[in-house]
Amino acid sequence: MLACARSQFCDVLIAGGGPAGASAALALRRQGATVVVADPGRRQHWKPGESLSSRARPLLEGLGVLDRVTAGPHTPCHGNESAWGGSTLTRTDFRLDPHGPGWHLDRLRFDSVLLEAGRDAGVGQRRCQIRALERRAGHWRISLGDETVLARYVIDATGASAAVARRVGAQVGRDDRLVALATRLPLGAAHGDVPRTSLVESVPLGWWYTAPLPGGTALVMIVTDADVVARYALHQPALWWRELTATTHVRARLRLRATPPPVDLLITRASTARARPAAGPGWAAVGDAATACDPIAARGITTALATGISAADAVRADADGAPRPLQRYAERIEAVHREYLQARTVCYGIEQRWDTPFWTRRRPEP
Repeated sequence: MLACARSQFCDVLIAGGGPAGASAALALRRQGATVVVADPGRRQHWKPGESLSSRARPLLEGLGVLDRVTAGPHTPCHGNESAWGGSTLTRTDFRLDPHGPGWHLDRLRFDSVLLEAGRDAGVGQRRCQIRALERRAGHWRISLGDETVLARYVIDATGASAAVARRVGAQVGRDDRLVALATRLPLGAAHGDVPRTSLVESVPLGWWYTAPLPGGTALVMIVTDADVVARYALHQPALWWRELTATTHVRARLRLRATPPPVDLLITRASTARARPAAGPGWAAVGDAATACDPIAARGITTALATGISAADAVRADADGAPRPLQRYAERIEAVHREYLQARTVCYGIEQRWDTPFWTRRRPEP
């Protein structure tokens, strides 16, 4: 691969330091590449926690970070419970999984551990974002603030914005205007009495999700469409709380008080999207920049890790002269996204109780 004679030269520049970018960086360093991660470092004081499936365990192990992750403050996730298509709760037990239980994550800590592992492995890190990039004679000239970096490859890990993919000509299509309105609430149950499972409950306006987080709090969020948020003013904490107290299973899990506590809502985009293509000459998109899924799929971080590793392999193969590895990577991303769309249709089709806009627009045409 391209030699790194000076600090402003590298084999691969990665835009974005989330799980997708960090996993790509770690995989590339294990292959001997010189890597720089450019990330502006702007973070909320918290991120919506996620339940990480045990399917991520071999991915973390392959990156050499499993021990670091399991040493963190994360708590075990023993399964999923859902009231979906009916009022009765059903459960999937992760303790029967051959990989063992998953995790309820402290997301900020999880992300920082991956970046720390990359730094320890020799990944260069810049607290900035790409200002401009230009393709020149088989390499990229990239402006990072006052610094110019020359890189043979660029990986887009900028999340759903797909900022790099758009700059190099990819089209990013969105299938919906899904958003999540989330907060953290103190758990009403005694610490030892908290079910270590995620809980989903469908309602006419969309669906609610809650999961216990490290530190004695719970993530609580409603997932719905942007126009539903506007129509019912769900961005207003009092009206968000009113809908929460109208749930059955989520309310019981949280043991809500009659008087709502101060609620600080974090509103994030959760729409389905994909980049077409997800890779091209000298570049690849990973994570949500390549394929962003509805949170109901519960595969965001696992997909981020897997695509980061897969893109790193494609970059290495391309540098070694293999035929069309980046094109094949883009084709795999397209196939994975199509499979997800089919599964999403089946999942939402199970819920037939509500004839509201959120649900009817997710049912297949007759």
